[in-house]
Amino acid sequence: MNQLHTPKASRNQETGRLSFMVSVSPPRSGEVARGGPTRRYARRVRPSAPLFISSPCTFPIVPALKKIALTVTSAALLSAFVAGPASAAGKDTSDNRPKPPAGMSRVGGELLGRTGTQVKLGAGAPVLPKKLTGRSWIVADAESGQVLASHNAHWRLPPASTLKMLFADTVMPSLQPKTRTYTVQDEDLAGVGEGSSLVGVKEHLSYTVHDLWLGVFLRSGNDAVHVLSSMYGGVPKTVAAMQAHAEELQALDTHVVSPDGYDAPDQVSSAYDLTLFARSGLQKADFREYCSTAEAEFPGAKKKNGKRESFGIQNTNRLLTGADGVAPYKGIAGVKNGYTTHAGNTFTGVAERDGRVLLVTVMNPSSEEPHAVYKEAASLLDWGFDASGKVTPVGELVPPKSADTKDESGTGSGKGPTSDTGEGEGRNGSSHAARTAAAGGGGGGMGIALGIAGGVVVLLAGGAFLINRRWPLPDLVRRLPRR
Repeated sequence: MNQLHTPKASRNQETGRLSFMVSVSPPRSGEVARGGPTRRYARRVRPSAPLFISSPCTFPIVPALKKIALTVTSAALLSAFVAGPASAAGKDTSDNRPKPPAGMSRVGGELLGRTGTQVKLGAGAPVLPKKLTGRSWIVADAESGQVLASHNAHWRLPPASTLKMLFADTVMPSLQPKTRTYTVQDEDLAGVGEGSSLVGVKEHLSYTVHDLWLGVFLRSGNDAVHVLSSMYGGVPKTVAAMQAHAEELQALDTHVVSPDGYDAPDQVSSAYDLTLFARSGLQKADFREYCSTAEAEFPGAKKKNGKRESFGIQNTNRLLTGADGVAPYKGIAGVKNGYTTHAGNTFTGVAERDGRVLLVTVMNPSSEEPHAVYKEAASLLDWGFDASGKVTPVGELVPPKSADTKDESGTGSGKGPTSDTGEGEGRNGSSHAARTAAAGGGGGGMGIALGIAGGVVVLLAGGAFLINRRWPLPDLVRRLPRR
């Protein structure tokens, strides 16, 4: 397949390694107050463009009655555009862009399976940002799981490197401790795709698991992904495990072909699924550490005296670093961005403000404005924080299958997981998980069960998870470095 190539640019992720960066991994604790780091840049708000642009009249003289008719018709059309429902915001009317399928998954709610923008504004709720061009996007409360607004949430699209969130969430628990070292073999890097984004892993050199995860999250290094996959048991085993974990999380729009998100036929995900992956991954302390690290040192070649050199790497998430003229977002704490020729730009982010934690995913914005994916994600986060409590949710982020199929006695309910039709228990999975925990029942499987009353512990396969209404994310935000 044809890929666009530019100097120092990769097929799968924007590159441009920065050297001599001060290491901040692991992040220092206790440096930033709750609500996000203090940045040296202020958030810039771009004024909205007018809805209509006036131009000189080019019509010939029209009889009076026709003028009246045209005036009434124009007024009616203008009223429809200005006063129409917020669900029309950001609609792309271009006939050249691909259109979402008419029948999409309804996991999480019937409205999420509809095409176009879905939002239910209440009294005092702000309207959605204008000029949203993403083919698919979603804004959700990370704690309760409520979806505040969405646009083609279940449209199956190429995910690019945002699929690395699923890779990390699947593989990370098995590759412990993070001080474990591994010497890279030639065959470990043989399957890395041409033009891939790389952190700089070299054959016959040793790296810790910690080093490799920094390479995955900061530089989106496909070389680091393939080495970690080798440590896990190989790429085929890793892909199978990722697919199984996606199904466990009820991310049914996702089909995994490569562990790194490299363009491959039939490799797809959705804004809804990517948000599920981020939400699940953020339950892991190591995942939170890596996705929130802005800068770090990565091992380089050996010197003549036998010591290893190192070079600085910076996170490619510009809302985290404020690089390339993108204003850093206050309270941002990850998680992953991506880019391929076929996927366009993709991004999933998590941020905390005034004790509320939101997740946002934007896939493939059509805007030619530089860094549109970050600017649209930031505007959706701003909207979400302002709209919280003023909108009626249009759906929910469902819990994993195993948490969803337990009745109040802790035994299988027999109703099974949520289906693509949105039927079954997935629609009410959060409240059901809360009842299970309150009754003292355990849940099997991996993943999370969020959006329930705080202070309870349930057992999922692989360990005990603390299921609080409050996430530990504010603590993560507090330990981000000051800029």
